[in-house]
Amino acid sequence: MKKSAAPNAATPQGVDIVELLLKARLLKPDQAERVRRTMRLNAVSADQAVIKLGFADEVRIAQAIAEKAGLPFVKIDPLELDLDIVTKALSGPFARRHGIVAVSKTEKKITIAVHDPFAPFPIDDIRLVTGLDIERVVATRSDVERINRGFYDLQTSLQSAEKQLRASRLSTVDLGSQEFLSAEVKELDAAAAPVIRALDHILAYAFEQRASDIHFEPKRKFALIRLRIDGMLHDVHVIPRIVYDAVASRIKLLSGCNIAEKRRPQDGRIKRDQSAQEIELRVSTMPTAFGEKVVMRIFDPDIVFKGIDDLGLSTQNLPRFYELISHPTGIILVTGPTGSGKTTTLYSVLKYLSRPEINIVTIEDPIEMVYEDFNQVAVKPQIDVTFASALRTVLRQDPDIIMVGEIRDPETAEYAVQAALTGHLVLSTLHTNDAPSSITRLLDLGVPHFLVTSTVIGILAQRLVRQICPHCAEEYVPTPEEASVLRMPHEKLATYRFKRGRGCLRCRETGYTGRIGVFEVLPLTEKIRRFVASQSGSSDIVKAAREEGMRTLREAAVEKVFRGMTTLTEVVRVTGK
Repeated sequence: MKKSAAPNAATPQGVDIVELLLKARLLKPDQAERVRRTMRLNAVSADQAVIKLGFADEVRIAQAIAEKAGLPFVKIDPLELDLDIVTKALSGPFARRHGIVAVSKTEKKITIAVHDPFAPFPIDDIRLVTGLDIERVVATRSDVERINRGFYDLQTSLQSAEKQLRASRLSTVDLGSQEFLSAEVKELDAAAAPVIRALDHILAYAFEQRASDIHFEPKRKFALIRLRIDGMLHDVHVIPRIVYDAVASRIKLLSGCNIAEKRRPQDGRIKRDQSAQEIELRVSTMPTAFGEKVVMRIFDPDIVFKGIDDLGLSTQNLPRFYELISHPTGIILVTGPTGSGKTTTLYSVLKYLSRPEINIVTIEDPIEMVYEDFNQVAVKPQIDVTFASALRTVLRQDPDIIMVGEIRDPETAEYAVQAALTGHLVLSTLHTNDAPSSITRLLDLGVPHFLVTSTVIGILAQRLVRQICPHCAEEYVPTPEEASVLRMPHEKLATYRFKRGRGCLRCRETGYTGRIGVFEVLPLTEKIRRFVASQSGSSDIVKAAREEGMRTLREAAVEKVFRGMTTLTEVVRVTGK
């Protein structure tokens, strides 16, 4: 068999990429020789060899190539792309053959990204098809190939699904009996396969973008897909309404919901293998004016199970929290609104406490993340399995640690207190704005003052703030407006240096990457217990907690501003002015 020729470092225009990277000081002479040798042995291009050897990353290589070609470099953000522009301006085979992708379009101009600006560019063909002026920009090879693969595959699946569904009118489409993964779609019903492919592409795209939630929102003539990334929602795709109805039915079947029931909210869950890791998706459906809205919450084990030290507790609160969770009995409450990270905190604590000799039982609605070391019970009110009834049963199961998803009624509160009194450690959540108000909430649920003081050992209130992108962080002098927000004289604040993200390729120009918790830790000390026992008001409890060293959520967040971890704008967004 004839061997394929080893790749040449020179492009069709005679530009030697290795030499170009040498001049750009991305390679040293000895490294250049290793790159050429790797190209010969592995039959890869120059940029692929450089990345394989770890001499430079793809972005720096593309920037050097763009500078040599005299073209601007862009980091393609998939969230900013329009599916129709990408897929309708150029055909998929044409875009893949030439290594190009349409990234934006106006009435007069279309912008085309290329990963190799020295390769022959089909400018006449593009101008003939689009009738527009053409602007070339340089992007990384992986960005171009990822968009060409994912966007065109999704569009093809959507178009095929719409065609098949309109032909079958959904009556003959079997969406329930097939395997979930797209690898099996060649054996599927002709109308079902494109629907499953489309859902598979959407899920893979959400995982790739680090989304925590996927929203499917039906409108009058179409459905909008939105992703929540770092706490913020982004519109990503619009899909035909008939396809969305089939996709929603597919999600309901996979999650164990009743496909025929569209008048009532339903909950379910899906397991999915992604990159050799099992991901949990919690599904919630809700009837709206234009049909059922579906929200899928993604539970990645790497995010749900963190080390206690990685949650974001301050150096002052961390030892206090370790002290709380070291108690063998009592109640620890975690409070905060939906999406504030309570599940991550509770699961991380349970994993930290988990040992072979410990029996951990959780009661959840629904089970957020299946973990073999825990005995997890799902609440099912339709068959009378409530938090209270499940907790009553769990007390007869010889538990050591019990996690109750939420204390939301007097009966659950009563059994949680009973569990703590009988020698168990109980972890649970409440929906309150801060830690001290959780005491008032327990009293409102009918727990007597003396039982609150004898069972509750600590309360943790929390929020999530976005972290400053480490790749584009810069220092600056705080402004008078920021001094006013902090209620500090500007002259004093100006002696400090805050940080902010300028916006870069890695953070999508937002200045933020990832989120971290801010916490308000309230151990029930003897002083606070005396105030609770004497039926003091919440203001007196707050005052006593402050005297005992409790820092409020806002103070904890502001501390992260001074430490250069987040911005004051983010603190105000999360904690208010």
